[in-house]
Amino acid sequence: MKYSLMLLSALAAAPLAAPLAAKAPLTVEHLNQFNKINAISLSNDGRYLAYVQSNGGFTPADTSTDIYLKDLRADTPALRLTQSAASERALAFSSDGQALYFLADRSGSSQLWRLPLTGGEALQVTDLPLPVEGFKVAADGKSLALSLAVLPGCATLQCTVDAKAAEKERKDSALVYDSLMVRHWDHWRTPYRSQLHIATVAENNGMVTDAKNLISDWDTDIAGIDQVAFTPDNQHLVFSAKAPANDQAWHTNYDIFQVSVNGGEKVNLTADNKAWDAKPKFSADGRFMAYLAMSKPGAEADRFGLMLLDMVTGQRKELAADFDRSVSDYQFGSDNRTIYVTAQDLGQYSIFAINTSFGDVRKVYGNGYAGNLQVASDKLVFTNHRLDMPAEVFQISPDGSQLTQLTDVNAKWREQVQFGDYEQFSFKGANDATVYGYLVKPWNFEASKKYPMAFLVHGGPQGSFGNMFNERWNAQMYAAKGYAVVMVDFHGSTGYGQAFTDSISRDWGGKPLEDLKKGFEYIVKAQPWIDGDRACALGASYGGYMMNWIAGNWPTGFNCLVNHAGLYDMPSFYGSTEELWFPEYDLGGPAWQEGSDYNKFNPAAHADKWQTPMLVIHGLKDYRVPYAQGLGAFTNLQRKGIDSRLVIFPDENHWILNKDNRVRWYNEVFAWLEKYTK
Repeated sequence: MKYSLMLLSALAAAPLAAPLAAKAPLTVEHLNQFNKINAISLSNDGRYLAYVQSNGGFTPADTSTDIYLKDLRADTPALRLTQSAASERALAFSSDGQALYFLADRSGSSQLWRLPLTGGEALQVTDLPLPVEGFKVAADGKSLALSLAVLPGCATLQCTVDAKAAEKERKDSALVYDSLMVRHWDHWRTPYRSQLHIATVAENNGMVTDAKNLISDWDTDIAGIDQVAFTPDNQHLVFSAKAPANDQAWHTNYDIFQVSVNGGEKVNLTADNKAWDAKPKFSADGRFMAYLAMSKPGAEADRFGLMLLDMVTGQRKELAADFDRSVSDYQFGSDNRTIYVTAQDLGQYSIFAINTSFGDVRKVYGNGYAGNLQVASDKLVFTNHRLDMPAEVFQISPDGSQLTQLTDVNAKWREQVQFGDYEQFSFKGANDATVYGYLVKPWNFEASKKYPMAFLVHGGPQGSFGNMFNERWNAQMYAAKGYAVVMVDFHGSTGYGQAFTDSISRDWGGKPLEDLKKGFEYIVKAQPWIDGDRACALGASYGGYMMNWIAGNWPTGFNCLVNHAGLYDMPSFYGSTEELWFPEYDLGGPAWQEGSDYNKFNPAAHADKWQTPMLVIHGLKDYRVPYAQGLGAFTNLQRKGIDSRLVIFPDENHWILNKDNRVRWYNEVFAWLEKYTK
């Protein structure tokens, strides 16, 4: 495939099929078919936007994942640059804007590729004996930082290759461990670790065939390639990781380390902070290194403050220390003296500008969930999704003006779907604090009718069901089935100040339950069309815990409950989960510690009071909340003669990711709700 930027119009995507005559309610099939924007990159001059689009097969019958390019100075459609059977991911412009780097498995494993925008085929950059997990390209284009899964202690990549070959020859299948954690999320841990490598880019379009491990003497992982940065002189790398130790499972002390591209000593730049340090980045002029830092050891939901290290004077300070929001991500502005951040704020993920000299904060944008923030020239580019819109790419001026939608990858898809209207509400919750929530009306709402309620409880527990669009817990799916959808951001939710978030720790069954009760009472009175006598509550993870807690502490509140991956017996949960820092902080230490909350807020301790019909769903590969928690709840329900149903997905983890399983999940849930509300 040969082309130049002037001839790219020949590669434009094929016309989409004509829309249907009338809109219909959202279905799980719709959820499986919308197009997704997986990654975006903005050229340094702000002219070109590149993004990876995964097509869901709605129309045309296309399930490819390819790279698209849009010229932001021209009023022309985005152009499809790749049409390979292999999916592209992890997109990045070269510093001169003349090429795109990406990962793809075109040659049999995940390797780095370079696509010149002046014409020609994509060129393979790396040909390593191990898959490339992630990459960063130095500003001068001469070096690559790579994340590769290797055997700690191996001085060469071949050493890891040989170790894997020997493993395949083993007759037994034993997994042996000398320290925690032994499994994580959905897999038993192997001896291999994702570690930081450096490679020199080959000349004359040659391929990189080797890479040097900069932390081969460590037995730990880096926090991720997105938490790696080259220093401005390209002579060092900084990265976030936990230092090697046997206490990885019960502390959150990630630090920022610096290491020479030639290897050698790893210098801890944040040794004084025993809490989480993350995401180091440098200003373009090299004057500042910024990073995110928590202040409470062990608290994974603590506020991430924005730190600034002056590379000339050595002065370190927190910017906008009074800004009571946790920074999710950030980018330096083109003036090197403004940092643009994304942070959760009152049910949205908003964009703020922070001045590096004075620390003053200004909101730039605040509707829906903003992410993947890119900054270049005179613009900010980001993805945004809302309760009635899957993610698209937008552009806005630094002063918050001239908001422009750059992509509309689901234009035809949206023409088929009628969404329910939504609004945010607030009420007085526990301790008379203001508590927020969202209400989504049925898709075909008529004010004269009465509608049953789907009462969704988010997980985390430090999380939020805000103004967002997702596949796993999509509020519009319930609106499409004729339910009033109510979502309360109870005490412990994120985006309402750190004190509000912290308030759930050591109080799992207290203020949150009071908020849910008061939110339910408020919305039924404020919206008379909602039939509070036909209501079901649903939740996953902590939301599933709350279903079990409600069963014993609000047993007449709902017609039915849906518990996905919910915690049932807290002492046994502690002994079988993986990231121990979470329960130890939130519940007051290890399960055996006197005064801890494992028995105080244990749903199993109230099992004698259960009477509400419950649907229990769990994945066998869920190692965050192991399946025995769901089985325990179901056993209690069955033993007490309460109408109940257990749905197990052997191939799913804490989430439902397989599209066919998603169809079954929603069908099971809606059949359960229908049984008790209609």
